[in-house]
Amino acid sequence: MSNEQSHKVHLSPEDQERLRELRAQKPARNVPKLALTPGAMLADRVAETVGSWRFIIIQSVLLGIWITLNMMAFINRWDPYPFILLNLVLSFQAAYAAPIIMMSQNRQSEIDRRHAEHDYRINVKAELEIELLHNKIDALREQEILQLLNIIQRLSAHLAPELVAAIEAEAVPGKTK
Repeated sequence: MSNEQSHKVHLSPEDQERLRELRAQKPARNVPKLALTPGAMLADRVAETVGSWRFIIIQSVLLGIWITLNMMAFINRWDPYPFILLNLVLSFQAAYAAPIIMMSQNRQSEIDRRHAEHDYRINVKAELEIELLHNKIDALREQEILQLLNIIQRLSAHLAPELVAAIEAEAVPGKTK
């Protein structure tokens, strides 16, 4: 593309700098990875386990067995009717499970935020690249139109002057020879 037209293909200086940075970073190829600590892996595993149907079903079966054994008295009633010991065990489980699940959710939220930021950078780069291509296509189209106008003018010059005058007379009403 000639210098005459390179001024038509432009982005603002900020956009040019941003595009240059994004091209160097290659965000679509470099997906951010988050290093997991042993505690984070444990929190994820606990949240995955506690948040599953398998856990709910197993816990429900165990609670049913606990209550049935204490109500039927097949074994010495270690936790009679208001089931205070069962309540203590479930409270203990909830006291530890809730913060562990919250840690996992907070970490997942951070991962989601980083992914959204990464997606945003890719989208900005794509938008700037598309805008640049759009400007280049517009410049090429303008150049093509100028070339076609030049060809039309040269062809018009080769036509008979009478024909040119007749065409001009038709184009402008009220003009006579």
